[in-house]
Parts: sequence; structure tokens; C-alpha cells
Amino acid sequence: MAMEKNNRPADIYVRFLQLANALRGLPSLPSLDPLEDRILAFVARAGQARERLSVRDMMAQSELGSPAMLHARLKSMREKGWIVLSDTDDTRRKQVELSQAAWLHFDKLSKCLLQATRDTGK
Repeated sequence: MAMEKNNRPADIYVRFLQLANALRGLPSLPSLDPLEDRILAFVARAGQARERLSVRDMMAQSELGSPAMLHARLKSMREKGWIVLSDTDDTRRKQVELSQAAWLHFDKLSKCLLQATRDTGK
């Protein structure tokens, strides 16, 4: 028994995945590994909530891995252009923030989500 096309809520998510995957083929920021994706989401949530997030705060997040591994990933993500480290009042502390390019990437993903909603609503 064949299901009717676009009759499940999951169709929106699957369409979003297709559109988001197409973004990967466009020239933009280098890709991230799964842990870097989780770190990016963590930094993005803090940024969206306008919470200050220092490198030390990140190191305290044991679910993201050991401090040494996390430091290596932050360095990698910085070199790839996904995050920036900003100065704070204390020169020993650095603020972790998404780069402008990372925010633009999230803007593109949001457009994919909206497009998927429109596409499956037809």
C-alpha cells in the first residue's frame, strides 16, 4: 500500500534535510565533525540567549568531552571560520561567539526550513 505523497509531518523534516544537504555543496565554511556540530549548537544557543560564554565555561561542559579535546575542537572551529574568540575585561578570558559567517549559515538553514514547510504544504 503506497502512502500519499506529503501526508506525514516527517515529510517536512525530510525535505529540510534534502535542502540543507544541498547547502553543503555550496562554497561556504569548511564542514564540521559531529562533535563540532554539537559545540556549534551550544555556542549558538548561548548567543541566541545573549549569554556570555567563555572558553572556561565551555571547558566545564563535560558532555562535550575533555578540556583538552574541547580546546582542540575550538581551535579547529576557529581556523575553519565558524567561531571567534573575543576579548573580555579580563585579558585571560576569551568570549566564544559564532562568526558572522556561522550566523549566515544558520540564516540559510532557516530559509531551508521555511522552504520545506512551503514545499510540503502544497
